[in-house]
Amino acid sequence: MSLFSKLVAEAEKTVAKAQRKLPPDVAKYAADLPVVYHDWPGEEILDDEFEPDILGLFVGDPLGVEPGLGNVAPAQVLLFLESIYDYAEGDMAIFRDEVRLTYLHELGHYLGWDEDDLEARGLE
Repeated sequence: MSLFSKLVAEAEKTVAKAQRKLPPDVAKYAADLPVVYHDWPGEEILDDEFEPDILGLFVGDPLGVEPGLGNVAPAQVLLFLESIYDYAEGDMAIFRDEVRLTYLHELGHYLGWDEDDLEARGLE
């Protein structure tokens, strides 16, 4: 099994656990928002304003915006697992914690929340 396959398996478990802990009013939206796992961010992402060590990204239209009016991509969370693993310096406990935090952060962007909103809801 490749490193990326192992990271995907860990990330899927971590995201599922995070989703189970969400308040019901948030969980219903999180269940419909796809999470896509990549090893590293691609050139199409790095060509924009993002740094090569980006951990995750929300793409698409946020909740409440009619799909397709501003974005070509459907709403989804992208998690860059080898980037997160590198950030965690190979420590799986740190990796899982950072997957959870990055997922919740990007979910918050989908919901239209800023950092203060996430903290107020216990989703930091």
